[in-house]
Formats: sequence, structure tokens, C-alpha cells
Amino acid sequence: MPLILASNSASGGYNVANSLRFNAPSNDYLDRTLITPTNNKIFTWSSWVKRSNITVDNMNIFRTTGTPSTGFRFELTSDIFRFFFDNGSTGDFQTTQVFRDVSAWYHIVVAVDTTQATSTNRVKIYSNGSQITSFSTATYPTQNLIPQMNSAINHLIGVSFAGENYNGYMSEVYFIDGQQLTPSSFGQTDTTTGIWKPKAYTGSFGTNGFYLQFKNSAALGTDSSGNGNNFTVNNLTSVDQSTDTCTNNFCTFNPVIATYSAPTLTEGNLVTTNNSADYDAAFGTIAVSKGKWYWELKKTDTAAAYNDGVFDVDANPFDVLNPMNVSTGYTGFYNTSGGQMRSNNATSGSYGTFANGDIMGIALDMDNKLMSIYKNGTIHVSNFTISTGCLNVVPTAIYYQTGSSQYNFGSPMYAANSYADAAGYGNFSYAVPAGYYSLNTKNLAEFG
Repeated sequence: MPLILASNSASGGYNVANSLRFNAPSNDYLDRTLITPTNNKIFTWSSWVKRSNITVDNMNIFRTTGTPSTGFRFELTSDIFRFFFDNGSTGDFQTTQVFRDVSAWYHIVVAVDTTQATSTNRVKIYSNGSQITSFSTATYPTQNLIPQMNSAINHLIGVSFAGENYNGYMSEVYFIDGQQLTPSSFGQTDTTTGIWKPKAYTGSFGTNGFYLQFKNSAALGTDSSGNGNNFTVNNLTSVDQSTDTCTNNFCTFNPVIATYSAPTLTEGNLVTTNNSADYDAAFGTIAVSKGKWYWELKKTDTAAAYNDGVFDVDANPFDVLNPMNVSTGYTGFYNTSGGQMRSNNATSGSYGTFANGDIMGIALDMDNKLMSIYKNGTIHVSNFTISTGCLNVVPTAIYYQTGSSQYNFGSPMYAANSYADAAGYGNFSYAVPAGYYSLNTKNLAEFG
């Protein structure tokens, strides 16, 4: 289970404020027709990506619409990264390295210069600052090949012309026309933590170069390079602008863990949809063992039986197939259909239910093993004692019957009311209780 733990300190210094959330079922993408480049044999792409799904094939990051096309993507086959020229006929690179951690941000750099005399210098691919040198397929383009990419045709971010869509987040998207750069132009190693982190790019961009910050929610395709190479926005709206970024990673749900039939996760793993009448569970990507934490969810289907709360990832036994079947402790939930609290597989109280559209707030006090529930900003259940055996817990949603809910760990996929925690992080519908914080890596480093 990939998890973000308290030892993962946040990135300091250069701050990335926004990312863009792509949802494959919504056919979200950006596109722009480039013009005659500075040099169509030489270019560099740099971006940070956080995947949301590892079961969808051909998750395209950047691709041309030419036939045959050039582009790069994550592939379902072993979750590799692949970069290809002309559908692979004039160049093809498939990594042996896999990219399966849905809790992590990856920095991907693709640097091309087909004028190089040495074939292995014509294409260089990097992940988190290190060059990838192990490939299951490595077919280098011929010298002076003119690829489709960076030519005067339409280019797509997040999809291909065949509708093979990206699921996840992107931030700090750079395209440099006419230079083959290394990751050091865009990132650096933190001297304290050893973690690769972004930095500001200070070089030139070339004619077709662009820099997408996604900072304007009303114009998400705006180019900040100074070139004015803006992208057309397709099926993306202001709610797809996210503060979950490569410098402050927010909790989402984890599609890697499967229960009986596993709920479907969409919208950056913030919407959970149960597909069967079983105890199917979704587990968060951030685990906490101390501190006070707050998140919200919007009820969208109250006909289903829900249990929203926490589950201990170190539970013994860890019954991932049926987390409600843990009689020895390690759990704390609010049962929305019955209006009861649950701990140690036992229910107590009668607090009333939630209607569609209601916002549930969950305030978790891991220092004292207490959980409070809020209904539309008003206290609903105060300081319920969860299992004292809970040592290392993740937000958890457990369903019985089909249905769905929308979750907000501080960077929601629905319009909220801009209430932040005391550290200044999060976008919630209601005021965050005093002393509680949103689930992200900066807060985790400070308070977890």
C-alpha cells in the first residue's frame, strides 16, 4: 500500500501553487497547434505528474495528432513510461522502470536532439532528476530525424487523437523549443532531505516553448512563458484547478488496494463509486499517527450504506477484504445510513442521517483518539472515542450497496467556500475546527 508517512517532509523554498486535474471519463485535455519552431529537431519537455489510475492503458501525457504521431505516455503493460516517434517506427523507448505509486509526484523530463552524432545522446529520459538508462526497447532515431513533435501541427496534453486519456494531475509543465536540457534546469536535490524538488526555470523558451502553471482557473491553458502560446481547454473547468502539487502533496484515495470488487475511483481519486452490495473500501494515501486532522465529503447518494472514518493500516488482523470485520479494534467510523458511530465493529448512539448535498466534516484527534463529526458546519457528534488500538490510520470510506460520494482532503473536485486551516492550506466548505489541519505533506511535516 503506497502511503505518505510523517517522515516524508515537505518541499521547502520554491513553491508550486497549482496543478491541473485530468479525469479520463470526462475526456479532459488541452490542445494547441504549434507553428514553425526554432528547431524541430531539438526540444525538451518537463513536467510533474501524479497518476490516479494504473489500470487504464495508454495514459497520454503529451502527443501530436499527426499520422503517424509522436508522444509519450504511461502504459498499462507493467506501468512503464513510453516515448515513441512516428508510432514507434522511427524511434521507441519503453522503460523497465515502472511508475505505480499513486501517492507520489514524479518529475518527468524528455530531452531530444536528433542532430547528435552519438545515437544514445539523441533521446534522454529522466525521472526525479536521474536519467533512465534501462529500457526493454530502445530504438534511437536516425541522425537529423525531424519528428512530428514540435512541428506545425496540433499537440495534445492529457489525451491522444484516439481518445486514450490521462488520469491524474500535472503541474509545472514546460516545453522548450530548440534546447536539449537536463533536469537541473527545472529541479534540484533538497540538501536536507535528499528529495528531488522543483525550482524556477530561468532560461529561454524558443518559438514554440510554453510554461503552464494552471494558476488562472478561468483560463487554465494560459502560457506563462511570455510567448503567448496558450492552449485551448477542453472539458476542464475551474474545479479542475488543484492545490495538490509537487511541493504540497494532498491525500487522495488509493486505487492499488482492492476489496471484494473495489469501488471505482475518479476525479483524481476523490470520487468513490461502489459497484456491488459488498463491504467495499477505499483507503487514503496519507497515514497519521498523531496530530489533529480535518477533511470533508459531500453526500451524493444517501440510499447507500456508508461508513466514513479511519482504519488502522497496521491492524492485526488487517482484513482488507472486509475492514468492518475487525472486532479487536483499530477502527472508527460514522455510519451515515444508520446515524451511528462504529468502533471495534460495534455501533453506538443515534445521531441522525445526512441528506444528498450535505457536507460531512470529519475532525480526527489522533493525540487523544477522538473523532468529531460535523454536518454542514455544525457539530453533529462530539469527541467520540475511537479504538485506542488505532496507531497509524488512513481516511477510509466503506460501502455496502452501490453509491458514490465526493471527498475533500483540502483540494476538492467540487466548488467549496475557500475555508483554509490555520496554516493557510485547504479549500473547505466550512470553517476548519481550531487546531485541526488538512491532510497534506506540508502539514504532515509540521504537525504529524
